[in-house]
Amino acid sequence: MNADGLSARFREMFHSEPRIFVAPGRVNLIGEHTDYNDGFVLPCAIEFSTRVAIAPRPGQKLVLRSTEFSEPFELNLQSSPKPLGGWSDYVVGVAVMLRQAGHVIRGANLLVHGEVPIGAGLSSSAAIEVGTALALLSSIDAKPPLPEIAKLCQRAENEFVGARVGIMDQFVSCLGKAGHALLLDCRSLHFEHVPMPRQVKLVICNTMVKHELAGGEYNRRREECEAGVRILSRAFPGIKALRDATLEQLSSCANALPPVIYKRCLHVVEENQRVVQAIKSLRVTKLAAVS
Repeated sequence: MNADGLSARFREMFHSEPRIFVAPGRVNLIGEHTDYNDGFVLPCAIEFSTRVAIAPRPGQKLVLRSTEFSEPFELNLQSSPKPLGGWSDYVVGVAVMLRQAGHVIRGANLLVHGEVPIGAGLSSSAAIEVGTALALLSSIDAKPPLPEIAKLCQRAENEFVGARVGIMDQFVSCLGKAGHALLLDCRSLHFEHVPMPRQVKLVICNTMVKHELAGGEYNRRREECEAGVRILSRAFPGIKALRDATLEQLSSCANALPPVIYKRCLHVVEENQRVVQAIKSLRVTKLAAVS
């Protein structure tokens, strides 16, 4: 559904003219499980996006509708909502975090349309969060920097939805650029748009294997990495996150680490090195080395 189609559907539902905001999903070229370990990632935005149509309404209520899910949702902005485990949590979580950040959100009607396949690993959750944040902020004429919006959307997923995701997904949804990958240092949030060679086309294959970030496995993976940091930091106090650990330091603590935790740490330490090497290869167009 394009913007015109979404506007028409919005007018049918709410009898008013909306503004529409778009946020893309993403694919990660390299840098898996490194973002929540303060490491490096290399994602890029994709053409599949989430569109959020919004128009003001009187009072202190958000009325939420989706083109994909039949259940409606209404939120009194003066209340203290709890997550319900549905699509509306991502919208409500953003509204809650905006209020906590001092933004006085006003009543509005919202209609959400997502093209990003849900559970396919393309960050449909980040796309709806960023689209919602842009829409709600527009209704109060607020324009915080895009990195701040990304951090706010990450907090919505961490603290309201309950998935302890890193910053990568929301950051690239805010700051992705056509024809470029985005190199992000997840500690400093320094980023660089890296041009993709013209001869390269990204082909995204949906394996149809579904995953849920809030379902437990993702959070457990993060907890295992944090457990590894606690053990490593006893021997090397300068290690605050796996980003700080070297292969030599990890190897010296191998006997102190449970096997599963050692494997988690080894992946992250080596993956950070792979991201750095991939960038070097991409810049000189040695594509066979980007893996």
